Amino acid sequence: MPETGENAPDFTLPSTGGDYVTLSAQQGTPTVLFFYPRDDTPGCTKESIGFSEALGTFEEAGAKVFGISRDTIDKHEKFTAKHDLTVPLLSDDEGSVTEDYGVWVEKNMYGKKSMGIERATFLIDKDGKIARIWRKVKVPGHVEEVLQAVRAL
Repeated sequence: MPETGENAPDFTLPSTGGDYVTLSAQQGTPTVLFFYPRDDTPGCTKESIGFSEALGTFEEAGAKVFGISRDTIDKHEKFTAKHDLTVPLLSDDEGSVTEDYGVWVEKNMYGKKSMGIERATFLIDKDGKIARIWRKVKVPGHVEEVLQAVRAL
C-alpha cells in the first residue's frame, strides 16, 4: 500500500474516448486519481459528476483528474454518456492498479463480506510522488477538499 511521499505506482490503462493513460507520462503535472467502486451507483455517480463539474477548475489549477474502477471501458462509456461526464474514466478490469494502490479491500455490508474498491483519492505531485491520500472518502465536499490540496501544492 503506497504512502504519502512515495513514488506513485505507475500504470497504463484504457480510458474513455479510446485513449490509454500512463501515469508516468503525466509527470510535470499534478494528477488526481479517484478510485470508486462501480459505475452508475448513487455515490459513484455523485462523485464522478462532482469531478466532471469541477474539471475546468482543476485544469486551471494545473492538474489532471482521472477516475478509476474495475468496470470495463464499454461500461465506462455508457456511464459517461448517461451522465454527461467530462472526467476521463480508466478501466482497471484486471485489478492490478486497484491492488497496487491498496484500495482492493474486504468490505462488510449488512454482515456479508466481499471484496471491493474502497473509495479513495490520491493526489500525485508533478514529480510523481504521492502528496496526499484520502481513504474511505465521503462524497459531500470531497471534490472541493481535493481542489484545495491541488492549489496548495
